[in-house]
Amino acid sequence: MIALWLSLTACDGFRFTRETAARAPDTSLPPALPAAGFWDRWGDGRAELDGYRLITPRYGAIRRGEAVQIWVTETFTEGQRVKSDGGHPDEFPVMKLNDVRHFQTGIYDYHVLTSTFQRLDGRDPVGRPTKVTLSVQEWCGHAWEEWIAGKDGYRRMRRSYFDGENDLDVAVEVPSDGQLADAGAFVARGLPAELPPGEVDWIGSALDSRFAHEDGVWTRATWTRGAAEDVTVPAGTFRAVPVTVTPKQGVGTTWYVEEQEPRRIVKWTRPNGEIAELTGSIRAPYWEQNGEGFERMRAELGLGDPSWLAP
Repeated sequence: MIALWLSLTACDGFRFTRETAARAPDTSLPPALPAAGFWDRWGDGRAELDGYRLITPRYGAIRRGEAVQIWVTETFTEGQRVKSDGGHPDEFPVMKLNDVRHFQTGIYDYHVLTSTFQRLDGRDPVGRPTKVTLSVQEWCGHAWEEWIAGKDGYRRMRRSYFDGENDLDVAVEVPSDGQLADAGAFVARGLPAELPPGEVDWIGSALDSRFAHEDGVWTRATWTRGAAEDVTVPAGTFRAVPVTVTPKQGVGTTWYVEEQEPRRIVKWTRPNGEIAELTGSIRAPYWEQNGEGFERMRAELGLGDPSWLAP
């Protein structure tokens, strides 16, 4: 019988300190501590930008769009749980993944951003991010959600346009081997550390929950790795390893991860029909490239050509 560990309780007075952020001592998950050589690549002051053509289901139909994944390391603060501008005594390193999606549903479009932050100091286990935020904008309205890690679980806050879904502020308990689906891409890439194949406790992504208009529940899930194979996508042909998570409840994902460094995600598929294929990849300090003329860099990511979006 699958144990459902989700506890929705009032969160008045919930506080986060350096002590409450410590990793649970009884977890069998490896600590999220970078291996040797990690900072040679990820400490160079640049981000990895990966563009994808996206096929995703919504309202019972398959939609075409674009996705961008932005991978970069940052310095966070413990108290605010935001990017530090320097000078804070409670700083720690994180890796951030911004997963950006844009697709049409008939006359109107969707803009989705999920930001996931994984600590890099070993205080949290692999697949247990210190923070996740989700924002969804579409013509009917918009919704926003945040998960902040504490000692025994997460504080989950949600604000939504939709009836019955606004002003949620609850505590979510986490089983000792619990992982969040929003950190699945980290686990698949082995960032910042490898996870051996096997079973974990699992809760679906904030976006899956948003689109289903249902709160996620903890279930068991199995991680597997297949043999390397040639995967052809718009960006070329890559030797890639399929890494799959299969939950007993909810929708899993298979990521096709480059066999060699930097082990980018060249493709992912889901049983619900979602497919994303790499269209381009660059490393750049994109936050400095916001002036006129830098729009040309989108072509290097395979973005900006809408011809393939036509049905």
